[in-house]
Amino acid sequence: MSENIHIETHLSKAEKYSALLPQLKALTEGEPDSLANIGNIIAGLKDTFSFFWIGLYFVKPSPKGEELVLGPFQGPVACTRIQKGKGVCGTSWENSETIIVPDVDLFPGHIACSSLSRSEIVVPIIKGNMVVAVLDVDSEFVSHFDETDGKYLEEVCKMIAAFV
Repeated sequence: MSENIHIETHLSKAEKYSALLPQLKALTEGEPDSLANIGNIIAGLKDTFSFFWIGLYFVKPSPKGEELVLGPFQGPVACTRIQKGKGVCGTSWENSETIIVPDVDLFPGHIACSSLSRSEIVVPIIKGNMVVAVLDVDSEFVSHFDETDGKYLEEVCKMIAAFV
């Protein structure tokens, strides 16, 4: 098992994702612990792309029914719980779809866990036709995320769905 990620810095975004995905698969292959695997995937993505914040929120039961609860992440402290349909994460969960927000200040109901976050992408993790978690990635730059991020982060979420 490799415990190092090596991505050339001169590569395009798509080339970086293409180089990273097999390394993440090798890093998690054979490891039965989902938390360890998620932690390494989050670290690999953060190190490769220098995201401001990246982490998972898991759908969990609560006195209010179900809500998203903070899981492994890297970056500043974050919101702990998010209701379905609230903010970008709750909306992605409710609609079972990837959401790219170029400017979080323009997203109705955006939950500002950090005032430094300027753009965001949230990708649902789907298992058995149900959203079981969402991958949330924030940038301190406006319009940081695009369809390339969406495509490859959806692949990462399929990888995560296999062991959650």
